[in-house]
Amino acid sequence: MSIRDWAARIFHPCECYGLFAVARSGAHLLTRALQATHLAGRPLQYFNEELAPKYAARYELDSAHIADYLRGLRAAASTDNGVFGFRMDAWDLDRTVARLRECGEFGPNDSREIDILRNAFPGLRCIQLTREDKLRQAISKARAMQTNLWLVGKENEVKGEAKFDVALIEHCLDSSANAVKTFAEFFARTGIEPLAITYENLCDDYAGTVLRVLDFLRIRLPRGFVVGAPTTTRQADATTDEWMARYRSLGRRPV
Repeated sequence: MSIRDWAARIFHPCECYGLFAVARSGAHLLTRALQATHLAGRPLQYFNEELAPKYAARYELDSAHIADYLRGLRAAASTDNGVFGFRMDAWDLDRTVARLRECGEFGPNDSREIDILRNAFPGLRCIQLTREDKLRQAISKARAMQTNLWLVGKENEVKGEAKFDVALIEHCLDSSANAVKTFAEFFARTGIEPLAITYENLCDDYAGTVLRVLDFLRIRLPRGFVVGAPTTTRQADATTDEWMARYRSLGRRPV
């Protein structure tokens, strides 16, 4: 291998990457940060069953045909450096892999899962986003489920005031735990080693964490590149703190 080829291999950005994010772990914060760089694709929920039709309409694609849809997405939603990113939720993972396998365009039906993925997403790299404070995460999700306010500043049909609901909070705790388990099993069986970051990393060192992701993706930054300020607003407030205290006072489970 020549020095030129070696340098190209080292410095060329990955072609595709997936953000594997647990709900209410800062996915909106990170995806907006990556989009704002204009270097890391537009990592959105293209393979979510409910959202895929919206993206298909945006790019004039047909989400019912996964191979054509994916090719169209890579052409339309990659940045100029050829990087395509997507966000994957735990409940979309197995269904998406099954669709990629069944279409027959990314390998024989008996191919290993990792081979199907590599064929569908060349140079695939993965980022795993979680949250250390599980109770605060669950309360955030419970409030969003009740109000439909998932992102401050985005137009939503707000349903009303959230009410403290122990059963709903525990449902959200279990849902997040199951998502973490699903991702752990996926990475273990495919042998993929993701870049692991947390919501707390983003909050404590926003610019540094975004730069760490870009470095992991082998994206070369232009001279003078600076990570811009966050474009999302933290939703935690006095109500979150009150609910945390109320939940812990019940002694239901250690969190």
